[in-house]
Amino acid sequence: MKKLAATLDVWSTRAISIAGVSGTRALLGFVGFMYYVSEYSERGYMFGPDGVLPFEEFKKELTSISLYALSSSQLWFELLYHAGALVAFCVMLGVGGRFGLALHWLLLWSIYQRQPVFLDGGDNLAYVVIPFLLLTRCYDRFAFPTGFARRFADRVPGAVKAMSVPSHNLGVLAIAAQICLVYVTSGLYKVMGQVWQDGTALFYVMRVPEFELPGWSRLVYENDWLVHLGTYGTVAFLVYFPLGILVPKLRPWAAAMSISFHLGIAVFMGLTSFALTMIACDLVFLSLPLDRTLAWSRDVYSRTVMGKRRVQMATPQNRAEAAGASTHREQEPVSGLRS
Repeated sequence: MKKLAATLDVWSTRAISIAGVSGTRALLGFVGFMYYVSEYSERGYMFGPDGVLPFEEFKKELTSISLYALSSSQLWFELLYHAGALVAFCVMLGVGGRFGLALHWLLLWSIYQRQPVFLDGGDNLAYVVIPFLLLTRCYDRFAFPTGFARRFADRVPGAVKAMSVPSHNLGVLAIAAQICLVYVTSGLYKVMGQVWQDGTALFYVMRVPEFELPGWSRLVYENDWLVHLGTYGTVAFLVYFPLGILVPKLRPWAAAMSISFHLGIAVFMGLTSFALTMIACDLVFLSLPLDRTLAWSRDVYSRTVMGKRRVQMATPQNRAEAAGASTHREQEPVSGLRS
């Protein structure tokens, strides 16, 4: 009972994985921004009212809400598209706070609904995770300092600040549970497939022209050992991922394996947006390494800046100027007393 009470006290007073969710926010903003940028030159054809999916057909097929369905005006489309890119960029930099993050979710949902044929699965996870991020302190790290957030936080009552910790931890827990659910569900669905049971699934997947990496995929699917190892290893990793996360000492290794797994998907299958979205969610399990990396980068930056200043002060001219300035400062109080 005491252990349970201590755990509840920790969860209600200490925010966990701040660097992790901050990295998740920044990377999801980057994924959204790159989606807009990658389609920018063809945006009219891909998403415009007179593009490959005309406005009237789009409205007939739409089963959800989308801001792009409000008007068939080309000006309205251009305004929404550029606003979406700008807001995604701000989320990536950590500018705009929760309002900017919520607006990013709405604009991203709208552009995804405008052309669902181009989606690769990462959109589904982004839909779910971004609302969870709204509960967290995901702007505490990896954010461009504007000063507004600090001034706003200073005016927030202490009781509200205290309530933000359980809210933050609940958001982190929801993201962790969601990513584990995605892995387990995906693994169990694969287990039911015949090609995954006989160890040949990777052979067929890597031979699909849309997912093939020319010159490299052949090296994998022509090797029986690599095909079997990759097929069974994928299923085992997905199904048992939550067990690795539950053990604190194994948690960083499980997250690192997941990141490597999805980097492989990005390289060999070209599903870059999906892979980066999954990696963004994995960052909630790597908060401590991210904090250490951030501290190390600050230390390197400080030493570099101080080293340059020492080099500048080492020149004879700078030493003379510094000595003259020091003498002048020492004489100022004396002249003031004499007057």
